[in-house]
Amino acid sequence: MSDWISVSRLDALAKDSPLAVELGDEHIMIARISDDDVVALEDLCTHDGGEISSGCIVDGAIECPRHGAKFCLKTGDVLAPPAYEGLHRFPVKLEDGVVWVRDDRWD
Repeated sequence: MSDWISVSRLDALAKDSPLAVELGDEHIMIARISDDDVVALEDLCTHDGGEISSGCIVDGAIECPRHGAKFCLKTGDVLAPPAYEGLHRFPVKLEDGVVWVRDDRWD
């Protein structure tokens, strides 16, 4: 099991504005989708490997800025092609105004 890593202060995240951060050696995207709900996804479009953190968030989905693939923020599932494989969603916890994320892929 990996350790929790502090990636941002909660007050530094604007609602529906993705932010690229590093989780150890991994690039991830975090986004505040409500006052007390933050999500973390791989910052990697499964269609062509481009970063999704520079995309737009609309109606609970993030759109890849390169070719328009859409992913659900809550699940990482693909909502629109050209991507057909979803994104990994990392566990997030909020403590004392700090956003913590951990890489659970090797648990």
